[in-house]
Amino acid sequence: MDRPNNPQGDTNQAWMLDFILLSAVWGSSFMFMRLAVVDFGTFPTATLRAGIGALALLPLLFLRRQASRAVRAWKPLLVAGTLNAAIPTACISFALLSISSGMASIVNATVPLFGALVAFVWLGTRPTRLATIGLCIGFAGVAMLAWDKVGFKAGTQAWPAALAMLAASAGALSGAVSTVYARQHLSDVPALVLAAGSQVGATLGLALPALWLWPGTPPSLKAWLAVAAAGVLCTGLGYLVFFRVLERAGPTRALTVTFVMPLFAMFYGVVFLSEEITLAMLACAAVVIGGTALSMGLLHRKR
Repeated sequence: MDRPNNPQGDTNQAWMLDFILLSAVWGSSFMFMRLAVVDFGTFPTATLRAGIGALALLPLLFLRRQASRAVRAWKPLLVAGTLNAAIPTACISFALLSISSGMASIVNATVPLFGALVAFVWLGTRPTRLATIGLCIGFAGVAMLAWDKVGFKAGTQAWPAALAMLAASAGALSGAVSTVYARQHLSDVPALVLAAGSQVGATLGLALPALWLWPGTPPSLKAWLAVAAAGVLCTGLGYLVFFRVLERAGPTRALTVTFVMPLFAMFYGVVFLSEEITLAMLACAAVVIGGTALSMGLLHRKR
């Protein structure tokens, strides 16, 4: 006797596989950028990732005949690209010069936290009591992570790590601002147009600083391969998989990829970069992710 068809189960299995793939791909971006930034420097690394990502997405934009939409919305796309790709990527690149890829990924997981804060300040969207508690918990986790890394010790050794944590947090804040901006000015723009246009806008915004600060010593082949992987895999392929998850699972589930990315980033850091994971780091990650989930309303008790 044949088994009855279960399209709903197949769909659920498909989006879960895509979700895991997306988490693994986006989690690897911190490793690739860590490998690239040592040779290229902050702005060239950010520019190359955005530019290669744009080249990976533009052909699909033309195949789907959506290029004209990007041209008509070029001004808000330029702003969105600066906020969503240029500033966050540059900040993370700078941070990776002083902190581990796993730690940078944990701070990056606070984007939804900053998003709720920005929505309150900018749009007047008042969070619920549980969301407010989640915000406090999440930011407390970041403070704990900074304390564990920096220790607020006297001397000059603490400054690079402190600046790195601030830069990573600034990148997360910029990404949150871009979300609110896109909601106001690009709500009718298809996701692919927003993704490709943002990468083009980021490339244009970063081009001059990158040329000015281009390294005098030729970067190694490893650095070139790393930045190419960050652009093609993490940006090009990553966004395509993200769109599939968005369509199959909805925006709330798609955004929870932020929680799983640090797990892959820390794994890659240990295996490929010989980074160390401490119990304090894992505890801080749990606090940050738990607070973020609470602030997003994902821990509501079902009645």
